[in-house]
Amino acid sequence: MNHRSFRWLLNMYPPYLGAGVRVRRVSEDYRDIVVEMPLTFWNRNYVGTHFGGSLYAMVDPFYMLMLIKNLGPDYIVWDKAASIEFVKPGRGTVRAHFHLDEEILQEIRQKVAERGKYLPTFTVEVVDASEQVVARIEKVLYIRKKTP
Repeated sequence: MNHRSFRWLLNMYPPYLGAGVRVRRVSEDYRDIVVEMPLTFWNRNYVGTHFGGSLYAMVDPFYMLMLIKNLGPDYIVWDKAASIEFVKPGRGTVRAHFHLDEEILQEIRQKVAERGKYLPTFTVEVVDASEQVVARIEKVLYIRKKTP
């Protein structure tokens, strides 16, 4: 699947449609993704700010999907754990930018080759329109080679 179709399918994903999550950019190599979410009736909490579950949902699958696309079919990639730190109330449109570089991919391949599996941690920040951090999410992924 090409990056445009991938982006379109993610934007049609029912939980994202309901929460207003929009995947704005997917690079051709699946190493850069930008996701946004405006504050709407459907993702607003009791006090009028972004619902924490929606903030987490907007970032949940991306590092796993990016690694699956970049490591290829010989690797198994799963989400293992996650934590979220709410830094300040989210108002207006919030955004998250995911990035993988070649050094990270090489490190993963090396650690999997040495250890059989690897559990890297990735951090992504959700920021508001003024680039202030609203939430910080850590994702731990489980990666290993498929057995023949």
